[in-house]
Amino acid sequence: MGEPVVLDGESLTVEQVAAVAAGAPVALAADARSRMRRTRGIVDRIVAGGDVVYGVTTGFGKLSDVAISRDHLRELQVNLVRSHSAGVGAPLPEREVRAMMALRANVLAKGYSGCRPELVDLLVGMLNAGLHPPVPEQGSVGASGDLAPLAHLGRSLIGEGELSRDGRTGPAAAMLRGAGLTPVVLEPKEGLALINGTQAHTAVAALAIVEARRLWHVAHIAGAMALEALLGTPVAFDARIQRARGQVGQEESAALLRGLLADSEIRESHRVGDPRVQDAYGLRCIPQVYGPARDALRFAEGLVGRELNAATDNPLVFDDGTLLSGGNFHGQVGALALDVLAIAVTNLATMSERRTDRLVHPDLNQGLPPFLARDAGVHSGFMMAQVTAAALASECKLLAHPASVDTIPTDGGKEDVVPMAMAAAWKLRRVLQNARYVLAIELMCGAQGIDYRAPLRPGRGVAHAHRLVRELVPPLAGDRVLSTDIERLAAGIADGRFDAVTGDPAAPADRTPPHRAGDGASRPATPRQPTERTSDA
Repeated sequence: MGEPVVLDGESLTVEQVAAVAAGAPVALAADARSRMRRTRGIVDRIVAGGDVVYGVTTGFGKLSDVAISRDHLRELQVNLVRSHSAGVGAPLPEREVRAMMALRANVLAKGYSGCRPELVDLLVGMLNAGLHPPVPEQGSVGASGDLAPLAHLGRSLIGEGELSRDGRTGPAAAMLRGAGLTPVVLEPKEGLALINGTQAHTAVAALAIVEARRLWHVAHIAGAMALEALLGTPVAFDARIQRARGQVGQEESAALLRGLLADSEIRESHRVGDPRVQDAYGLRCIPQVYGPARDALRFAEGLVGRELNAATDNPLVFDDGTLLSGGNFHGQVGALALDVLAIAVTNLATMSERRTDRLVHPDLNQGLPPFLARDAGVHSGFMMAQVTAAALASECKLLAHPASVDTIPTDGGKEDVVPMAMAAAWKLRRVLQNARYVLAIELMCGAQGIDYRAPLRPGRGVAHAHRLVRELVPPLAGDRVLSTDIERLAAGIADGRFDAVTGDPAAPADRTPPHRAGDGASRPATPRQPTERTSDA
């Protein structure tokens, strides 16, 4: 299974969360176990002394003024988990649940929650055994944390509800026993410790960051491929232009594009004499749009990266014996990060769709066949692929409306300002999926356009990407069902097939001539005659 991801409450990274979500094992750090025992001892002393402390010897939320007798403290914790299991809707994907479990174990390992190490041991055991509960994705407003999703997780730890393993679902208690695990009996504060926190939407955010990084990279590959097919110029990506503005993300974006387009024969074929002075914004302004998207992603990475190791319980238990009640469970941090990511990824998708339209548009595609079809009229080519991209990009725009600016008071007005973080989370998941499809469509159309430019070779990185596309999808010789092609390319993006495409001379690249459209079945359309532009060379 490989080396386990060690949970210590301090050093968990986005990459480690993604690894656990994909099945990597986990372990509890020894020093974290010691910290947990120390703060648990403080809670035990408070209970023994009969002190009145929120969530330990009182009710919760609006009921925090209700004192609970000592003989009902365990019942209180169980009732808390049961009553808060009020989520509805489709279950979170297994990978997101595993990420949530790892994050909850990590925050408990931090030692501020005052619970026993046995709770983390059980979470670790479940992760390593491949067990996860069904967790509805709706029902959390992200205030007092993700109460409902975490409560559904908490039920499984006490042997209630269901658990799934390797596609088989059964009663939680039986599934735990089958894995050699035993449900916990909750002690005072431990039910509250299981459900108070931001780990459901933060889990989605951590996995989304990994995916957004990948899509940012692929968006440049698709853009560079489209630029080559459309006989565009890389002059707008000159490093001097970017330095003159001084935006970090923009400079990174332009540098990536320069690498992808290096050594292009297609570019050399139209360097002189082209009457066009400038390309359309969808080609020329890629760094100015995708650069800020990278900066936004970096901003979200910072917020989420810190939240992975944040103490988000309430009250917090400190080594000096103090219990302090505050608001670290409030999910505005994650909600804002999720919303910013949705906006940034939507910008990747909308610009990609505009380039796809330009590739298929007979008035805009620089002499390529209408809709990239072999015999336009008899064949529709990629006409409907662009329609699909338009539909998906439009949906992204709707979903990019921020959830974090909304609020509806809950819990009898006690929770009067809430962040709607889980809504931001599942919206972003849909935006990422849509953007992946939109980019797959641009890759498919861009590869077809490059086929029509043969025997001229594209830039080093574009040639590498073109080969990868053709390993997944053949050239379009005649009309066929395109859904399969789009799905195959989208899966290739998700699997990281294009991650190594950079144009770096040290990276693998394909220097063979690209396929001709139709894969040899028919004569390709005559490309635009070399006319080389001088005004921006």
